[in-house]
Amino acid sequence: MNIRKNDTVLVIAGKDRGKKGKVRKALPKKDKVIVEGVNMIKRHSRARREARQAGIIELEAPLDISNVMLICNKCNKPARVGFRFLADGRKARFCRSCHEVID
Repeated sequence: MNIRKNDTVLVIAGKDRGKKGKVRKALPKKDKVIVEGVNMIKRHSRARREARQAGIIELEAPLDISNVMLICNKCNKPARVGFRFLADGRKARFCRSCHEVID
């Protein structure tokens, strides 16, 4: 999976196309990510003890990984991600347009 927690991504498909956000959670088994402020849904909830307020709650729903692109830190553009091995033997992600290491 090319996208990890705390990466900044751009939504490239769906109702929130064009929005940017930070990845709050990555779900690699399902190939989905949860992005802050994107793909908001409303859920009705009942009051449970003193834990939660009853009413309509807005929360983020998972997006498919194919609908987001990583934004490169250096060139500030949405980038395709590649992998390469560094001199010390670690595997790192890099931006395919500017060839800058992301990790």
